[in-house]
Amino acid sequence: MGLKFKLTILNFLEFFAWGAWLLSAGAYMFVTLEFSGIQIGAVYGTLGFASLFMPAIIGIIADKWISAEKLMGFCHLILAGLLYSLANVTDFNSFYPLIFLVSMFYMPTIALNRSISFALIENNGLDIVKIFPPIRVWGTVGFILAAWCVDFLEFGITSNQFYISAGASLLLGLYSFTLPKVGMQKNEDKKTLAQAMGLDAFSLFKSKKIAIFLLFSMFLGCVLQISNMWGDTFLRDFEENYSGSFAVEHSLVFLSFSMISEALFILSIPYFLRKFGIKKVMLMSMVAWVLRFAFFGIGDPGSGFIFLTLSMIIYGMAFDFFNISGSMFMAKESSPSIRSSAQGLFMLMTNGLGAIIGAYASGYIVDYYTGASGIKDWSTIWLVFACYALVVTIAFAFVFKYKHNPNEELDVKH
Repeated sequence: MGLKFKLTILNFLEFFAWGAWLLSAGAYMFVTLEFSGIQIGAVYGTLGFASLFMPAIIGIIADKWISAEKLMGFCHLILAGLLYSLANVTDFNSFYPLIFLVSMFYMPTIALNRSISFALIENNGLDIVKIFPPIRVWGTVGFILAAWCVDFLEFGITSNQFYISAGASLLLGLYSFTLPKVGMQKNEDKKTLAQAMGLDAFSLFKSKKIAIFLLFSMFLGCVLQISNMWGDTFLRDFEENYSGSFAVEHSLVFLSFSMISEALFILSIPYFLRKFGIKKVMLMSMVAWVLRFAFFGIGDPGSGFIFLTLSMIIYGMAFDFFNISGSMFMAKESSPSIRSSAQGLFMLMTNGLGAIIGAYASGYIVDYYTGASGIKDWSTIWLVFACYALVVTIAFAFVFKYKHNPNEELDVKH
């Protein structure tokens, strides 16, 4: 089995396990478990809280003590048990701590996945930026197929979605132990305490350029999961007036068109990075987020269906041009000895601090614009999110200074 195929399976299963519940859990909690907007925001906020410390801690362990592929295996085996347990609880007080544990063990595996892929590609003398995007796209395919399975099996508002995720995590946990070994940092030289603990990745904040980049990564991280949190609930709320519409009847499949867009945009990242540089690529992502939310705000399954469709199309640029390009930028700016820790730091700022703010703020906004009858003013809700993304875009354009060099943009440090 070739390296590319091995990494393709790794990425496919990693995101299949997530796709089985990320898009549908919000509607399940709202419709079946009858959680409030704040409670749903709190549940998705666990992704952020876990990302504050777990990716960094796991990254440190992977850099210093246990190889990344073994850690990946342990994390997913634990996840399989947690997800199975999650499927059997219905009250918020039991659901919340379990989903918190799920987040604690899943979120660091995203950074581990990147570190494993980057290291093995590099160890084989291949170009990370050319080789990784076509591999990573299969993660998106896995996410899409998982969402389709949940939709067509009508598991979207049932706990069965967590059984599917548990099965995928079990398979990935076992598979991870078959991957080639990822080397760890050698401990031959005397190191400071900070270096021994892997905290030297935080030295990246000494660079004004990286510090500003990470700050805006946090701001943009606020919006990363908002449409995943509320998209399915939003579309299901059209059922009374647009019963029979594809976007309503198969809301998860319709939302998965965003992931198809993502798969296509991933393949374009090397070209756009080389042609325009990280700043312009990030600005493209931010403008795309503005349009993603604005199209939701003015769209509906009837005459406004074109706007819902455009929102699905633009999502790929919104998510990938930030998330994948950002991780590559951090790999380029960090040395191999702290690469796993640097990816963990990027996760901390985006899926950590940013996700916490976004989850709780979006839950508050949804509750605020929900009338006494339970009807939500979705148009206003989405336009509020769009205005936030617009402010971040304008600020980034003026504050982040970066001179693009087409000959150096894709040069990842060895």
